[in-house]
Amino acid sequence: MTTATLAPEPHAPVALPDPSPSTRPTPPKRNPVDALSSVIARWIFNGVHGNCLVYNTCWEDPRIDREVMRLGPDDDVVMITSAGCNALDYALDGPRSIHAVDMNFRQNALLELKLAGIRRLDFERFFEIFGHGGHREFSQWYRRELRDDLSAVSCQYWDDRQHYFTRTHPEQSFYHRGTTGHFGRILTGYFRLAGFYDDAKRLFHATSLDEQRALYERSIKPRFFRGSLKHLLETDLALSALGIPQAQREHLERTCGMSMAEFMEDCVETVFTRLPAHENYFWHLYLYGRYSRTCCPHYLRPESFARLRAGLADRIHPHTSDLAGFLQTHSGDFSRFVLLDHMDWLSHEHPDLLTAEWQTLINRARPGARLLWRSGGFHVDYVNPIVVQRPEGTRRVGELLRYDTATAAACHARDRVHTYGSFYIADLVG
Repeated sequence: MTTATLAPEPHAPVALPDPSPSTRPTPPKRNPVDALSSVIARWIFNGVHGNCLVYNTCWEDPRIDREVMRLGPDDDVVMITSAGCNALDYALDGPRSIHAVDMNFRQNALLELKLAGIRRLDFERFFEIFGHGGHREFSQWYRRELRDDLSAVSCQYWDDRQHYFTRTHPEQSFYHRGTTGHFGRILTGYFRLAGFYDDAKRLFHATSLDEQRALYERSIKPRFFRGSLKHLLETDLALSALGIPQAQREHLERTCGMSMAEFMEDCVETVFTRLPAHENYFWHLYLYGRYSRTCCPHYLRPESFARLRAGLADRIHPHTSDLAGFLQTHSGDFSRFVLLDHMDWLSHEHPDLLTAEWQTLINRARPGARLLWRSGGFHVDYVNPIVVQRPEGTRRVGELLRYDTATAAACHARDRVHTYGSFYIADLVG
């Protein structure tokens, strides 16, 4: 999910009450979707998240997160695993512990494989696997050096999927695996068919934003969001296959007054006309199917790899659980929470579970704890009204949080992914 620029400056991500019908933005008219399509869309979304490796890389900018978390040796972090990339980047700031929690064991299996690679492989082989997306000798490395470092569940998963990283052709890549990987492969195929794939790659070699902007306006924008692609991006079936639930799509359209296709087009335009592409490893990965040595996450740089291998990686602990379940069963309290965008879906589908989650967050957060989250919508209206129990009595979550909206808006404008509607920084003060 993402946002870009509806105004000269991005909207400040403020948690506001739901606007009245007279002031609420009117979402664009949607294509009619009958009841059967909605059922199928939900089935696809549940099937994707319940049966697939969804994320082969993290699509949240850790540079922003690290800047606002200011992690130190006394910090204990709870985060959603996703692909594990950001847990590795956070570890470079030296927090005491990082607990990566995900309901999808496949995401934790990917993080475990990365941790095993850091402990057992030299940097060159590690980069072949997670930078270039695989190597023809991966199965040998896996059996000899990685397998014994994995949990039983992760071992069973990768035993059956060694081919994900066994690259026998230059075009093969792990980053074309998983749900988002398949989407990336389809996207590059579309770029080739539409005749602007080479021009899109040139964006990453531009020497200035002016050069990027001119290339995008001249060669890419006129051919990118054509009618057929826009139509596809208006269907819940396609979005559910990408891991975007109908609830999140509806929240986005309600808060920003744009269709999903318009929203994505605005996002892409912002990424390639306002942000330097040469350092944007997120979109580089989609177009090339691999990272380069100069355009990659920090954990894939030699100096960072050495620090992780020297002990920082051992501070990362994967957990397969929902967030509330982890917090209820794990001892200790926590100073930082990175919640991604899962509350968009949870607030619509299971508001009772969202309330239970916030109760456990409040219970286990230290005074002054900092929480980060993102949303597909331009503002979140479901957090502040949640009611939780405190020693002094019943309180609304909004009474317990202090939002740094100015910093969040400034960070959101610099976010290299730019696929969310808003970004939130909140400190526990109650």
